[in-house]
Amino acid sequence: MVEFDPEALQAAAESARQKSAMGSNATDQLAPAGSLLVEDEPSGRDRATDLRTQYMGLSLRNPLVASAGPLSQSLDGIKALSEGGVGAIVMYSLFEEQIRHESAREAELLDQSTESFAEALTYFPIEPSDESGLTHTYLKLIEQAAPVIDVPLIASLNGSTKGEWSNTARQLADAGAAGIELNIYYVPGDLTTTGRSVEDRYVEIVTDVKSKVSVPVAVKLSPYFSSFGEMARRLDEAGADALVLFNRFLQPDIDLNQLTVVSGFELSNPDEAKLPRSWISTLFGRVNASLAATTGVQTTQDIVKYLLAGADVVMTTAALVRNGPSYAGQLVDGVTSWLNRRQLTLQQTRGMLAVPVDADAAEYARSGYVSGLERAKRTYAQ
Repeated sequence: MVEFDPEALQAAAESARQKSAMGSNATDQLAPAGSLLVEDEPSGRDRATDLRTQYMGLSLRNPLVASAGPLSQSLDGIKALSEGGVGAIVMYSLFEEQIRHESAREAELLDQSTESFAEALTYFPIEPSDESGLTHTYLKLIEQAAPVIDVPLIASLNGSTKGEWSNTARQLADAGAAGIELNIYYVPGDLTTTGRSVEDRYVEIVTDVKSKVSVPVAVKLSPYFSSFGEMARRLDEAGADALVLFNRFLQPDIDLNQLTVVSGFELSNPDEAKLPRSWISTLFGRVNASLAATTGVQTTQDIVKYLLAGADVVMTTAALVRNGPSYAGQLVDGVTSWLNRRQLTLQQTRGMLAVPVDADAAEYARSGYVSGLERAKRTYAQ
């Protein structure tokens, strides 16, 4: 008699109950030992350990990506990340304000050169160079790093307005960046700013950058929209090749000793992964853009949870800063071991626990909300 793992049977029964409540008659099939039964799919270790991933049209050796952070600020740092085992690297961010400042300085120098004394005919001013500036340094690092690593190198632009600064995206691509990640960080301090105008600004920036480069463009954004799902679809329709969920607003704190407002930054922790995981689960199968998870990744379990929710890739800086670039290899090996123990492929795992595409996502979320509150009542009732 064939035996099934009791926990797997219980999980399958719960899954069937939830799907039935949503009006779906789909069921989960179980094979012995609780592995999922998938028709016409060869099983075995070789299939289960194939971690190759497609992310916004780029081929990655695995779904773990080093997100924008301090480890990519040097050639040695980028090499260490690649050798550590990540599937791709997002460089540290180049900021709109830095680009604008350098452009203004360059224009000022040009103006000064045109006011030279007429008798100084031997003075032929050349176009000022920003070789000592941040833009030049960034471009040079791409030129040096991209050819010597075996994973895609993605440049990161951080901005909040549409303007000439976005022309830098073309320079980044020409320097050898395999893609561009737009980190749009905009906090509307004007209380009269409408939500729609904020959303339009995001779409305009993405459309502007997409028109200037041929490499794929990812958009890293926050969850703070009145209807994030609709915003995600607008960016998808505007041509975003990937959505990166989520960037982190650096909220100020108050120093009670100094009686001052202080800005601070802390590395993320796994509890912060719940919100992006929820939205990735909702967007899976509903947008054409790739889905990248970032925030709250510390262990293999954190990566697997994101994959089950539907993430194409999982990004982390915190785990690599805390444990070093070589920790990436341990995380990737952990994903391989998890897949092998459950006799699953990466493709089977991705989106396994996402919101069913044929379900009403709003009702699905509401059902989970009510269920969670009822569980809390039972757990904490006195």
